[in-house]
Amino acid sequence: MNKITEELKSLMRPRAALIAYRGENTRSHDYFLELREINDKGVMGEAIPVTFDFMNEIAANYSEAHNGTPVGVLPQNLLCADTRKGSEKYIWYNPPRKRMMYFVPNLGIENAEYHVPAIIYVAKESTLCVYAYKDKKLSDETELYAAPFFNTSTTSVCLGAAKLKKPTNPTWTELLEYWEKKFWLTEFSHLAGGNPTKNNLVLVTKAAKDKDFNPDELKSINKKLKDILK
Repeated sequence: MNKITEELKSLMRPRAALIAYRGENTRSHDYFLELREINDKGVMGEAIPVTFDFMNEIAANYSEAHNGTPVGVLPQNLLCADTRKGSEKYIWYNPPRKRMMYFVPNLGIENAEYHVPAIIYVAKESTLCVYAYKDKKLSDETELYAAPFFNTSTTSVCLGAAKLKKPTNPTWTELLEYWEKKFWLTEFSHLAGGNPTKNNLVLVTKAAKDKDFNPDELKSINKKLKDILK
């Protein structure tokens, strides 16, 4: 937000106008480009030929602003992907496993590896949601449950403590790993939307240190997988 605020406060001044001409014949693919510099008073100067250096600079700036689209082989756990700029959305899952988890001292939970249930992640633009599920095989009718973790709610995850640089030209695997690290490297600290498990989350978490997470602790949120794949 600080970067966005700084950019909004920066006064943008016109420096040049790029004018494209096309022949009167609508079927013609012949174009002519001219460049007119704009002075400090906002007045356009004489037309000059467009140089390769000028066009290359525009192309480089455009590419830098629009990079980040994942490339490579699609991971098997990827369920949905929308790569349109301004509408980016990725949905994927992890089966039950052990995860290293970090907690603020006042929770009284040891920083260690804990068993966690199967998780579905939804990364949309700059936000992340996580859900738990029980099914061994996913389908549209798979029921979703509240993620049994601190810092989470049914709408979003608090990622304030996770500071990672997003890869600029990631593979699909690198992009998903980036989002997972933002979540799992966060120091869990608070209940974002009430207790997400049937019993006290502190006790539920501690119990999952030496044995599998108890799926009976999960709370239904009246959503199915098909509801988030829309």
